[in-house]
Amino acid sequence: MLLGIEIGGTKLQLVLGDKTGKIIDQRRLAVDPSKGATGIRIQIEQSLPNLIGHHKLQGVGVGFGGPVDWRTGKICRSHQIEGWSNFNLGGWLKKFTGASVSVDNDANVAALGEALHGAGVGFDPVFYVTLGSGVGGGLVSGGTIYHGATPGEAEIGHIRLDRKGTTVESRCSGWAVDARIRQLVKKEPTSLLANLIQSRDSRSQMTREAQYLEMALKKRDLLAKRILADVAEDLAFGLSHAVHLFHPEVIILGGGLSKLGTPLHGFVDRKLRGFLMEAFRPGPKIRLASLGETAVPVGALSLVMQQCAG
Repeated sequence: MLLGIEIGGTKLQLVLGDKTGKIIDQRRLAVDPSKGATGIRIQIEQSLPNLIGHHKLQGVGVGFGGPVDWRTGKICRSHQIEGWSNFNLGGWLKKFTGASVSVDNDANVAALGEALHGAGVGFDPVFYVTLGSGVGGGLVSGGTIYHGATPGEAEIGHIRLDRKGTTVESRCSGWAVDARIRQLVKKEPTSLLANLIQSRDSRSQMTREAQYLEMALKKRDLLAKRILADVAEDLAFGLSHAVHLFHPEVIILGGGLSKLGTPLHGFVDRKLRGFLMEAFRPGPKIRLASLGETAVPVGALSLVMQQCAG
């Protein structure tokens, strides 16, 4: 058996899988940021014995939410949870599990999962972008993660959109979209999107403004459509740099905002073509991620499978 782990700022996922990448059993736990890295390690220590049971682990793969040294398994830092900086996660897990351990950035690992088992199957190279609380990316070429120099993440979120320091993440992350919506609904309080947000109550599980975009788009709200078009244009401009440099055969859109589905896909596809030099048009195919929340765990299983095979 193989173990796949996703360590993020809001959730911890642990999966037991086989060498085909199939998930046999899994655990999903909420992360309490106030307890820091120590709290997450305690969760792992308490959850693994029951998950692993009588199985013998051959290897462990980890997708971590932040920059890591993938060669050593040491965490560079976490932007969301205190206490991870310079922690040797690979060494700690090897000692705890007795198995070989591979650690990489979560967006890299999700890219590997989608490339080998999701929307990227049959394409090469595969570029993956995750649109969540932040914006991350990963490039898979020849079935393996492209790193470049250490720490080696395809940080599409930190590509600048202008000389003032505006980044893709500052325009296209979930938090950025929330802020944009709050600003615009004040100016257009009679819009359907504004009404949906204003009518929410304390019992609603939809707490972030961006979660109302899908509903407003289905009802053809003009404000929602304009917001999505702006986000898609910024994202497409950032992705155009990745296309000109790496020429992926497919770009996969993942993360929470990718749940907007066809409207987001269509806008990005159209906008991207306009930012590409003529020789590269129509450009890569644009696809929505297919693995959902299992992208990182499935990619983690693939990561350790490659290590075992090597």
